[in-house]
Amino acid sequence: MNRLADATSPYLRQHADNPVDWWQWSPEALAEARARNVPIHLSIGYAACHWCHVMASESFSDPETAALLNRTFVNIKVDREERPDIDQIYMRALQAMGEQGGWPLTMFASPEGEPFYGGTYFPPEPRWGRPSFRQVIAAIAAAWTSRDAAVASNREALTRHLRQRRPQAPTSLSPDLLDKAVATILPIWDPVRGSFRQAPKFPNAPVLDLLWRAALRTGSADPRDAVVRTLAHLSQGGIYDHVGGGLARYSVDEEWLVPHFEKMLYDNGQFLSGLALAYAAQPDPILRERMAETIGWLARDMRLQEGAFASSLDADTEHVEGLTYVWSDEDLDHALGPADAEFVRQIYGVTPEGNFEGRNILNRLAPESFTWLGPEAEARLAATREQLLAARARRPQPGRDDKILGDWNAVAVQGLALAGCVIERADAVALARDAYRFVRDTMSRAGLLGHSWRDGRLVHPGMATDHAQMIAAALALLSARCKPGLVADAEQWFAALETHYLDPETGSYFLTADIAEALVARPRSDGDEALPSANGVMARNCVFLHLLTGEERYARRAESILADAAGRIASDVVSTASLQSGYDTMLRGRLIAVTGSGPEAENLARLARAEADPAALVLRLDGNADLLPPGLAGKPATSRPALFVCTANACSAPAHEASEAVALLAETRRRPAG
Repeated sequence: MNRLADATSPYLRQHADNPVDWWQWSPEALAEARARNVPIHLSIGYAACHWCHVMASESFSDPETAALLNRTFVNIKVDREERPDIDQIYMRALQAMGEQGGWPLTMFASPEGEPFYGGTYFPPEPRWGRPSFRQVIAAIAAAWTSRDAAVASNREALTRHLRQRRPQAPTSLSPDLLDKAVATILPIWDPVRGSFRQAPKFPNAPVLDLLWRAALRTGSADPRDAVVRTLAHLSQGGIYDHVGGGLARYSVDEEWLVPHFEKMLYDNGQFLSGLALAYAAQPDPILRERMAETIGWLARDMRLQEGAFASSLDADTEHVEGLTYVWSDEDLDHALGPADAEFVRQIYGVTPEGNFEGRNILNRLAPESFTWLGPEAEARLAATREQLLAARARRPQPGRDDKILGDWNAVAVQGLALAGCVIERADAVALARDAYRFVRDTMSRAGLLGHSWRDGRLVHPGMATDHAQMIAAALALLSARCKPGLVADAEQWFAALETHYLDPETGSYFLTADIAEALVARPRSDGDEALPSANGVMARNCVFLHLLTGEERYARRAESILADAAGRIASDVVSTASLQSGYDTMLRGRLIAVTGSGPEAENLARLARAEADPAALVLRLDGNADLLPPGLAGKPATSRPALFVCTANACSAPAHEASEAVALLAETRRRPAG
């Protein structure tokens, strides 16, 4: 048993029995490296990662390899989900070396944490043009002990790179930047299956959000079609779990057929948000069903007794990738009987030879089953899925990483709140409320959020992403429930960001707080990954807080974040999608307030939600004067239910009739606010 036995991270605990003398990241670990004058071997991964498990089995569990590691290095194991700051720094270093990023991330660094060589997965024997892990260890040891000049040169160059911001060409923000971004993305977008053309294929939620906004802003069908096609293939492909609900992290092929089977909380929160917007704009029974199934999966498999959600489900079951999820011909017969088994084979593309290592990943990608089959066939299919889920529950199950992450839970809150409103599922909104309350009440210390909670312990200071996403979660719940305290929560977390995360030179935010442990560089949150950057989320949040409160400090912060990002937006379209979405919100941001009660008010509220516009915040103000936007506060009360649209300058006249509301919403949808 090594030092990982008392870790809070399930990923680190998976390595507690390794013969490697692992340390957790700590000042003590770096001090040990300095005392021994040996480099650091840093291994970064996460609990649901298939290739992390492979390398652990092949190398970290091997006594000879472990002995070599223990003699040569101080070995530090990091859960990238608990420590996204460390992961970001060393992933950036790896990419600066010209290597493709991924996990496990293997990095070698000085005792001060300065990186000088790295890679991802290394095999136990030379393979695929890659050296064996032992060869890498030997080469690093020789270079270090001989004081190889390349080690010092790499350390200096990489550390300098990490501490510098990439130069930006001076650029002014203009709506043309958004149009150019879409013109850059669409030619490299898969016109049939959605997302970017080449495998592996990821959902790319921040880019989907940007394209959806472009359709609303310009009225163009092309970006809307790109989003709808992507959501349709995500919903019908093998990347979606047709038996249990929920989306896997990515597809290894271009068809969305074969997933890497891990399921991540953040992917599914964003998936719900995307489905809800598309369904609100154009109701589709398949999208509604996928929302309902994914809500069910979150409630059944991911919700913890505290009311918050676990982080992920593993890709592997008993060391076999996807074992829980795939089906043979015989499996269907045993679970369903001959008639229903044959029906399922036809719909889900099941064959005797299989589509994945001799077994079948259920999917509806074939043209004859891709669209809605009609109420009778879909009801029969739903009944068979219940039987298959019961049969699958008797199998060994993938491991669950049950740590609670603040930002990931906030993303799930946003998806549940929006989907719950759109398909009128009060239970989904209640799930969102419970998770939000846990993060707010249990994961907060002195006004600052923590990042990770498990086994009664709050560990690691919160990131800017935790605060930004929880502000967005407060706004999503405000739209769903209209409770005044939610605005106060958001304002408190904004104050925390201003005090502890702000870079006064740029007017944007660092990823880590000023009170956090000093690392080799202080990372920022400027670029999107699977989740949008904190600065992108905050640009949007600040626009809405300005509309809700009338306080100019929020508008000024949105402006400074976006001014700082203008050069990156111009040069790097994909990784700045959320910043561009923040700019779109600054241009078009509006509050859509519905007052009154009864059927007329409910109809107006449905029209407001049918806008499906992420640059709009819908408020259902049924007698709640505390939440009146500043532009409405001085207006005389109306006796009839009414819909108002409020921008930065003013609120519209009330629209009482549906036709008036539709015209008002259309008028304010495309033009820049103000």
